[in-house]
Amino acid sequence: MDKDNCSSQPEFFLLGITDKHDIKGLLFPVFLVVYLTILLENVGMITLIKMDPQLHTPMYFFLSHLAFSDLCYSTAVGPRMLVDLLAEKYSIPFIDCFLQLLFVCIFVDVECMLLAVMAFDRYKAISNPLLYAVDMSSKVCYQFLTLVYLASTIDGLIHTTLAFGLCFCGSTKINHFFCDLPPLYLLSCSDTQANELVVFTLFGFILLSTISGVLVSYCYIISSVLKISSAGGRFKAFSTCASHLTAVGISQGTMLFMYFRPSSAYSLDQDKMTSVFYLLIIPMINPLIYSLRNKDVIEAMVRLRNKRWI
Repeated sequence: MDKDNCSSQPEFFLLGITDKHDIKGLLFPVFLVVYLTILLENVGMITLIKMDPQLHTPMYFFLSHLAFSDLCYSTAVGPRMLVDLLAEKYSIPFIDCFLQLLFVCIFVDVECMLLAVMAFDRYKAISNPLLYAVDMSSKVCYQFLTLVYLASTIDGLIHTTLAFGLCFCGSTKINHFFCDLPPLYLLSCSDTQANELVVFTLFGFILLSTISGVLVSYCYIISSVLKISSAGGRFKAFSTCASHLTAVGISQGTMLFMYFRPSSAYSLDQDKMTSVFYLLIIPMINPLIYSLRNKDVIEAMVRLRNKRWI
């Protein structure tokens, strides 16, 4: 399409989660508490892992970065959402919209990949504990982490650059509470089929490959655990994986629903609710899953509390 016909407006307008002012007034304190809880829990998890030497293991190294990714993509959306619930004008500058989408894409990818890496880490720890320190050395952990962030950044830049290379020659009102790909495509007067194919191909590959990685890792984990002679040993091995499996099921299940449901079942209102769950509720419950179901984390919290008292 001729670029001269594209919109020259320097901003978009977010319609938000609802257009009813009385409901917005009720939602603001709820989401404020949710976002403050996300900050407290994830910063607390990162701090606890950094401060307790007994948590300086590959498992908690990756968990600290999982908490960091939760913190980043919820912060890319949460504060803006809170402001828009109180504001009369819900405009967002073009560059802010670009950066918001970029950060969400990057750190959602980071979370997906980290969950797969954490499954591989559990497989190495359970299947061959004597060689675990060698197989998952600091060098190997940082190589995994570098690959995760590099692949996520490239994927995020591709989606964001392609989206904002489209023409927006009509309305600039985004029917969402943040700059997401589907509502941006609906606004565009360009042909978005190529963009949608790229999203389906790249993000679909990341999501399906990470889910496959988790499933393969846990097949080997179950095989290794069943070889343990004592019932207590089998229970302990399974219990160390319970929190990770819970987080994988919630996170990956939601992503599968968001991006692989039939187009006939797509609804922007439904998409808003699903996005709220993924971008704000999951970052809030992930630290609870990994702390309440994890003996090491609970013991580290007790040690830190005792040190503070002393």
